[in-house]
Amino acid sequence: MFEFKLIAECKETGARAGEFITPHGIIKTPVFMPVGTLATVKAMSPRELIEINSQIILGNTYHLYLRPGNEIISKAGGLHKFMNWDRPILTDSGGFQVFSLARLQKITDENVLCRSHIDGSQLIMSPEWSMETQKILGSDSAMCFDQCCEFPATHEKAEEAVKRTTLWAKRSKNFFMKNNNPERQALFGIIQGSVYDDLRERSAEEIINLDFPGYAIGGLSVGESHEAMYKSLDLLNKLMPKNKPRYLMGVGYPLNLVEGIARGVDMFDCVLPTRNGRNATVFTSKGRLNMRGKIYAEDFSPLDDECDCYTCKNFTRSYLRHLAITGEILGARLFSWHNLRFSLRIAEEAREAIINGTFPKYLEDFKAKFHDDNHSEDQ
Repeated sequence: MFEFKLIAECKETGARAGEFITPHGIIKTPVFMPVGTLATVKAMSPRELIEINSQIILGNTYHLYLRPGNEIISKAGGLHKFMNWDRPILTDSGGFQVFSLARLQKITDENVLCRSHIDGSQLIMSPEWSMETQKILGSDSAMCFDQCCEFPATHEKAEEAVKRTTLWAKRSKNFFMKNNNPERQALFGIIQGSVYDDLRERSAEEIINLDFPGYAIGGLSVGESHEAMYKSLDLLNKLMPKNKPRYLMGVGYPLNLVEGIARGVDMFDCVLPTRNGRNATVFTSKGRLNMRGKIYAEDFSPLDDECDCYTCKNFTRSYLRHLAITGEILGARLFSWHNLRFSLRIAEEAREAIINGTFPKYLEDFKAKFHDDNHSEDQ
């Protein structure tokens, strides 16, 4: 039921256009995936997500396990039915919470002893726990349980995370093949290694040898420089199989998207569009804008005259600033709507350029036009 077709490839950069066939539809890549941590993309309804052409969205295994819980989602018939979404869903493994909730847990090769961030109750997270929960969620793409390393990290610490990620990938696959349905759910392996080339190479070799339907790149956009990220992606672009989808986890800053696409990445996700939207910050074709600024009080032009979203077609910067400074809920919705469409459109336009053989010019033009002096805070 799963297949990845490589449609076109840029010979100059390695950018790829493809099709990832899943039980809930064909995903045209490159693709940006809105994040729906708690079975909802914040501020957006499923109908609106379809309107902006969201091909696939994400759910968070750890958070959904805690609320509403496996029992309720199982009774609902899985995550698709629970949230009324009939397009593909990708779920993370819960492994990122091992990184982000470090103060709440203890890690061993066997499992992670974690305390709920909600009520402090103990939770035992393991590859088996993750596979069972993702089975109940019923996502199209599931992730192996892994350990994401903080940045900066010593080589020794990063190597320990690589060893554990491989160990857990083997356990994840073993449980998955015995208990889940490979015809209905594709399990992705995750490559770790921080910013160390030797560890990235080692992790890639070990994970690729386990033969997964797709591969994710973890442990980037956690504080390292953009240059360090691109260096790791350049390395992995040469090592990862061409006939399977490649997913760069947690990356959504616009320049990172186009640079990631240029390095052979097919799939991206990030909370940045909706998080920024809730804070009246938007990305446009010319850069980032803080819509609370007085400069927009009498600006009756569209948010971005190159954008085709509902926000840009119907409202002025003046009105949107008014929503921002008065704290109206509509403002958060319209800003999120635009930011998501902007991210989705980057992937769509990049795909078209790859197929047409004009991607190098698209990349050059995008970087020349998009300016943001404060990009480092978005990593």
